Amino acid sequence: MESTTGFRPHSHTHGAGYGEAEASFDQVRRAERYYGIQLRKIARHVGDIITAFEVGSPQADALIRRAMERYAELLQPWAQATAAGMLADVTRRDAKVWRNITEGMGSTMRDYIRSAPLAPVLAELEGEQVRLITSLPLEAAERVHKLMVEGLYNATRASEIAKEIMRSGEVTESRANLIARTEVGRASGKITETRALHVGSEGYIWRTVGDADVRHDHRLLNGKFIRYDSPPIADKKSGTRAHAGCIWNCRCYQEPVIPQLYRA
Repeated sequence: MESTTGFRPHSHTHGAGYGEAEASFDQVRRAERYYGIQLRKIARHVGDIITAFEVGSPQADALIRRAMERYAELLQPWAQATAAGMLADVTRRDAKVWRNITEGMGSTMRDYIRSAPLAPVLAELEGEQVRLITSLPLEAAERVHKLMVEGLYNATRASEIAKEIMRSGEVTESRANLIARTEVGRASGKITETRALHVGSEGYIWRTVGDADVRHDHRLLNGKFIRYDSPPIADKKSGTRAHAGCIWNCRCYQEPVIPQLYRA
């Protein structure tokens, strides 16, 4: 039976190989855990800085904002190094999966995959990561500002608001975890897509991790062929279109359909 790409599979799987795609998912999760550890360091510093202020003082809002802006500025070189490290790790792990996929296909194909134009994609991804990392203290400052303004108009909640401000490190950590989960998967998806398109792939098989936490919209996409030029609606509530692994909190991954593994 022919696949939706117009190629006939030479094996029981429809993509590059379920084992290789599954291995890619495991590699991404390891990179995600390390990236999360790095970003949570920022959350702890944010919490330490904010809790050092007397939040009941009139000057606290402006002082915290300046401190967070200064911290975001100082974070720039660290953010660039951390983002570059994460992307290098994902790229290296992805290359290992592709070596397994192309085993037996000849050195010409392997060389062609290695020549995929990753540099501009990685540069764009790195810039986005730096912006996200340095946004952590700025978002914390904005949250503190809103809470303090609420305190001015609702004195009865003053003690609750003060406790919420003291939770800034915890809230920032939650945001850091979300960034790690989302961005490592998105980077992996973009790198896989770039290499797949370079070898003439039109799309991939959407794969979920198959556990109870997989969202309903993604269970419906599992096993379907997705064209790279037509991302599906990955979140029906918001209408957001995205490829596997490229939307918030998505643990799905791409099993690229490679023409060299198929015959018309």
